Amino acid sequence: MRKKVLVRAPVLTRSGYGEHGRYVCRALKEREDLFDIYIVPITWGETGWIVSVDEERKWLDEKIEQTGVYIQSGGHFDMSIQVTIPNEWEKLAPINIGVTAGIESTVVAPVWLEKANMMDRVVVVSEHAKQGFTRASYDGTNASTGQKMTLKCETPISVVHYPAKIYENIPELELNLDYDFNYIVVAQHGPRKNLENTIRWFVEENIDQEVGLVVKTFVRNNSISDRRHTENMLKHVLSKYKERKCKVYLMHGDITDLEVHSLYNHPQIKCIVSATHGEGFGLPLFEAAYSGLPVLAPGWSGQCDFLYAPFQGSKKKKKKSSRHPYFAEVEYSMAPVQQEAVWDGVLMAESMWCYPQEGSFKMKLRQVRNNYDKWKKKADVLQKWILENFEDKKMKESFIKAIRGESAQKIEAAVGISAVEIVEYD
Repeated sequence: MRKKVLVRAPVLTRSGYGEHGRYVCRALKEREDLFDIYIVPITWGETGWIVSVDEERKWLDEKIEQTGVYIQSGGHFDMSIQVTIPNEWEKLAPINIGVTAGIESTVVAPVWLEKANMMDRVVVVSEHAKQGFTRASYDGTNASTGQKMTLKCETPISVVHYPAKIYENIPELELNLDYDFNYIVVAQHGPRKNLENTIRWFVEENIDQEVGLVVKTFVRNNSISDRRHTENMLKHVLSKYKERKCKVYLMHGDITDLEVHSLYNHPQIKCIVSATHGEGFGLPLFEAAYSGLPVLAPGWSGQCDFLYAPFQGSKKKKKKSSRHPYFAEVEYSMAPVQQEAVWDGVLMAESMWCYPQEGSFKMKLRQVRNNYDKWKKKADVLQKWILENFEDKKMKESFIKAIRGESAQKIEAAVGISAVEIVEYD
């Protein structure tokens, strides 16, 4: 008999958790012999909603409508799959699965452990995210008994990565870029993504170079107010660099997954860059990597699962580690998260994340620019490995095994444009 499964996730939003929720639905849909799918959509912060309508969106809308009718008639579920931060996990069915991108810092908050222990199973997207749960522990006192206790994660945790997508008939995008060599950064404007430093370091390194940086950042469904906020940030950062050859562009507008893929394959986009403090997984970096685009980023947190691959080359040159960095690896130091990034119940003030080194970031920008063929060859090797090991069918099968309590496939991991406007900013 098929299990009635409730998926509670921001499936209609343009967000990482939105894409994660849709991926969960796709995996379940391929096993409709096992599952009868119901969907309750939720919001995710201030992220915008998907405005395009395709076959998947029609299917989601149909399932959401059917779920509403079923709940109103008093229907019950055999299992819930809740795709969001653990703070929002609840007991909604006899079996409850918590799915999360995990934490970007070193340890999760106590409430995450409490919520995880309410779940029957937890699924995360990276080894880094899993370690955030397993390495965290907090001493306390039982309020009822007065006994000393240690709060730890007691629930089994599986790692199931995002799948690599294969696209056909990739559209050609007209970006109107002045130079043939351009970097791209895809990041929200906030403390964790370190976007202002990314832009600043790019300009300082390339002030006399004919290169560009495309900034694809967070917008709320093309909101004018959000665009102005982002423009003001760019103008503030660039105001001290009056005389420069390098160009900085803001990409504003909602783009489809296919257009994102075409962006990473654009002949004038040569490298994706990130000065992030930490990632649960790092979906834009992943999408760029399996598109064959060279990646420049720190070698810490969730992106390590896919930016390091088994060494490809002669045995004489093989290093001691079985994993090799096929990306422009930025050096970093570890320190507590910034005060402005502390989020009660999510990002702990005492937790740590990485701080990319300015000098190393600038040096890697220069190396990629001056010896591009080398880094493109590394990117091609990485692309091939990702497409083989993060294949869509494999990841979906691993997810189904994880929610059923079976052993999922393990990938050896290193620990540690529908309406687009491109505007140059002086």
